[in-house]
Amino acid sequence: MNNFLVIGSGAREHAIVNALYSSRLDSKIYCIGNSYNPGIMKLCFEYVVGDYNSSSFVVNYANKNKIDYAIIGPENPLEAGVSDALWEANIKVVGPKKELAKIETSKAFTRNLQVDYGIPGGPKFQSFTTLNGVAEYFEELNHEFVIKFDGLAGGKGVKVYGEHIETIPDALDYCKSIIDSGGSFLIEEKFIGEEFSLMSFCDGKNIQHMPIVQDHKRAYENDSGPNTGGMGTYSDYNHSLPFLNDTDIESAKKINLLTMEALKNKTGMDYIGILYGGFMAVKNGVRLIEYNARFGDPEAMNVLSILKTDFIDICKRMVSASLDKIKIEFENKATVCKYSVPNGYPDNPVKNQIIDISDIKDKDKLFYASVNIEGDNLIETGSRTLAVISVAETIVDAERSAEDNIKRVKGPVFHRSDIGTKELVDSRKSNMDKIRC
Repeated sequence: MNNFLVIGSGAREHAIVNALYSSRLDSKIYCIGNSYNPGIMKLCFEYVVGDYNSSSFVVNYANKNKIDYAIIGPENPLEAGVSDALWEANIKVVGPKKELAKIETSKAFTRNLQVDYGIPGGPKFQSFTTLNGVAEYFEELNHEFVIKFDGLAGGKGVKVYGEHIETIPDALDYCKSIIDSGGSFLIEEKFIGEEFSLMSFCDGKNIQHMPIVQDHKRAYENDSGPNTGGMGTYSDYNHSLPFLNDTDIESAKKINLLTMEALKNKTGMDYIGILYGGFMAVKNGVRLIEYNARFGDPEAMNVLSILKTDFIDICKRMVSASLDKIKIEFENKATVCKYSVPNGYPDNPVKNQIIDISDIKDKDKLFYASVNIEGDNLIETGSRTLAVISVAETIVDAERSAEDNIKRVKGPVFHRSDIGTKELVDSRKSNMDKIRC
């Protein structure tokens, strides 16, 4: 019997806890969340609400409950050094140490790592802490640029010129707002293509890859509106996507491997946990957009829903540098995940409203996110509220089932009905065909 501690209380962590709970291996599951997630609470031996970014709080709780393994869901505890503190307390952690987590927490760190270690797929870029030279660099990139806040921003710190920002004065204003808040930023060349996510299990020496997923960051139908943490995702039965070819997939896998190895060479430490590459397929190959140092949300729900290999076994292999001793397998099924979010999300969401899920047919495919429990009521707390996942033979069939469930959520919420539809998936392939013709 092993004691597992999951840190975090969103839909991603609900999926992680569900994967632990489904294991054939005996375990006790504990969780530290920042609110009461009813889905996680139902599966845990103990659930507490506390500051999971506090190393002392987490370590004290872990020691008190004789925790053997910890899994860190969100990025903020990684940046706060919670993984380092747990390892120092002799608790094995799925989630990289603070220095390694810079692969997500610092855009400049990632781009410089690519340059220093010859990792392909990077853009032209420059880092800035003032406005000096910014307008000139816009010109150098022929106004085909992206501005990236150099830090954590919940998936909302990236502004693409021509999409989120329409004029050069607006671009300069955004840069100034970052500087005024004490931050820094990167300006990168803009890639044209289709995005996809490749997450990999890492033990610092070995790497095994998960099925490829496509996320949808924009809030509204047809990829319009502001960026969000992710409104939904889909994956295909063959673990690729209709707009990708075999060379694209192998290129992305190679970049993830080279990055894990470069992190070891740069820091002297093993990268243990999930390495999540955000990629773009372009006219002549694959480019790296960014890295995350943990499971994606929603992507975790897609891949863990079709994982055949025991998740506890995978976790134990990651922390013992023995991933090469198992073959991680996934079902050959398609998945679609859709989020229900509060009206006004992401910029001005309604908060603390009652959500009714009584009409949802398959509650086993429901993952709770930014919610709380007050009496007998489920309350949305202002961010993404809950997600449904559907698994089927095809993306189209999975989408129909996911849509049928998510539309049954009652309350001041909305979702993107187009994610996973034949029309949207076909448009992605058509767009990629045009780019590569």
